[in-house]
Amino acid sequence: MPFKPVQKLTVSRTLANGEQVQAGVLVQNRQGVFFQYEPAYLHHFGSLSPFYLPATHQLQPAPAKPHAGLHGVFADSLPDGWGLLLQDRTFRQHGILPSQLTAMDRLAFVGNRGMGALSYAPASDYRAEHPAQTDLATLGMEAQALFDGQTEDVLAALVVAGSSGGARPKAQLYLKAGEPEHCRTYPIAGDEAWLVKFTSQQLPLGHEEGSCEAAYLTMAAKANLRPPEWHLIDLITPAGPRRWLALKRFDWLAPTVEGNPGRLHLHSACGLLDADFRTPSLDYLDLIKASRQLCKSPAAGQLQFRRAMFNLLACNQDDHSKNWAFLQNDQGQWQPAPFYDVTFSPHPFNEHATAFGGFGKAPPLKTIQQLAASSGYNDWRQAQQQLQFIADTIQQFGPIAKELDVSKQTIKAVTTQLERCRQDNKVLLG
Repeated sequence: MPFKPVQKLTVSRTLANGEQVQAGVLVQNRQGVFFQYEPAYLHHFGSLSPFYLPATHQLQPAPAKPHAGLHGVFADSLPDGWGLLLQDRTFRQHGILPSQLTAMDRLAFVGNRGMGALSYAPASDYRAEHPAQTDLATLGMEAQALFDGQTEDVLAALVVAGSSGGARPKAQLYLKAGEPEHCRTYPIAGDEAWLVKFTSQQLPLGHEEGSCEAAYLTMAAKANLRPPEWHLIDLITPAGPRRWLALKRFDWLAPTVEGNPGRLHLHSACGLLDADFRTPSLDYLDLIKASRQLCKSPAAGQLQFRRAMFNLLACNQDDHSKNWAFLQNDQGQWQPAPFYDVTFSPHPFNEHATAFGGFGKAPPLKTIQQLAASSGYNDWRQAQQQLQFIADTIQQFGPIAKELDVSKQTIKAVTTQLERCRQDNKVLLG
């Protein structure tokens, strides 16, 4: 049967109580992709994306860029490098080249398995059905082999679990509390939803990536930056012991009674602001202003300022627009999502993906003072106290990483870079 691109998708939203409501319809023709809200949805819930997809009954065209011809809020449902690789392998197995696919075809492939509350129907005929319960060690080793280029084969469970963002190997899985070695790609009663990040020797920190990110999440929690809940999973695999980081999904709500899991609407800064996450297209000034406007709260701006300062001093330079997000509840209220993808991530040119008032590194004191003022701080001394607190917290990396069994060599390499960051920005600390 010849491949026919998807031309129409129904967009639904899963509410916090597990109920599904139709949000609208996506259609595609030669002119591009268009979205139209369902009137009943607008009446009860308002806009899915207030800045670029307003609450109107009119047909709304998607911009050609930067989201592959989609509206930003729907592009958020698509995976990045890792998930796209899994999709491409699957389509190739059916004789379909990636060049034949549109973003709508990829949304249909995601169906109801994406992050956040949105789902798309009808689901693609080419995606794998739910496989049986799988072994986490096997899944992780298959992901590592695929990521390392050691195999062309794709385990069905990896495809089902591969609708999350990011370029590195990971999986959306459902685990029972206290039984991390067993996992499913679909939830059953009593399960929790987790995102498990696998490792590879080809990653900058090798198989210590998970432990180092755990150290950073610990520091972020100590600095009151609200990271997601996490734990490290230790397993014995055919290739030796592995330690993988599991992050509890903050968009997924376990049912309080017998019923379907609930969801919160998740929207990245990339999709919200029509920013291209592949290029340095976002500034913390824009992010902070958008946060205050969207969340209707000075506290949201101050939180984002403190997170920005953590990234600056902790050498997390992969701080692009997809690594910032917001959650919306069923009442329409927005709040910053937990502080995720926060880890040691130096750029080859020591430049941040998100700029500080136009500066990619070592921003001047006056620029950070202006950033603090735009965040809602009336007194620079108050903001500077927060900066010093964050800096002092980051200096605890060594002991925290040691507790997590990070090697001495890795601790030394990271602490050397952290001290360089501190010296480069010492003018901010007074």
